[in-house]
Amino acid sequence: MFLEMLVYVLTVLAAVVVVLTRLRLGGGTTAGRVQISHRLLLAHTAAGAGAWVLWVAFLVFPLESVPGSLGTGILALGLWWLTTLLGLMILARWMPARGRHARSGATDSWSKGPWLSVLAHVGLLGGVLFFTYAYLTAIV
Repeated sequence: MFLEMLVYVLTVLAAVVVVLTRLRLGGGTTAGRVQISHRLLLAHTAAGAGAWVLWVAFLVFPLESVPGSLGTGILALGLWWLTTLLGLMILARWMPARGRHARSGATDSWSKGPWLSVLAHVGLLGGVLFFTYAYLTAIV
């Protein structure tokens, strides 16, 4: 019962990560070492939104229905993994730059460093690992 509730809590937190990433970087401001591609941000948002909708449908609908089927769960997990990969690529903008002409990182009003991005995207990785475990062990 506890693990099932944890899946629902992590589902909400995963949606928060996707939305806050979009809000933080969607305005065209730079945070980190480089400004990220708008396509990467759009892909992260689209994959995250699709993953969330499919995952919630998988959790809410009965297993015998199409939205609650195992195929929907697999597709949702695939999109969660894609979202996580894209999020970690976004996180890479904080990697330290080396060399003579390297610039220091830019900050934004959300934080003075990468801690918020690290917490969100490494947390999303942990959540998706748990989603995969919960799916494979039939917790959900």
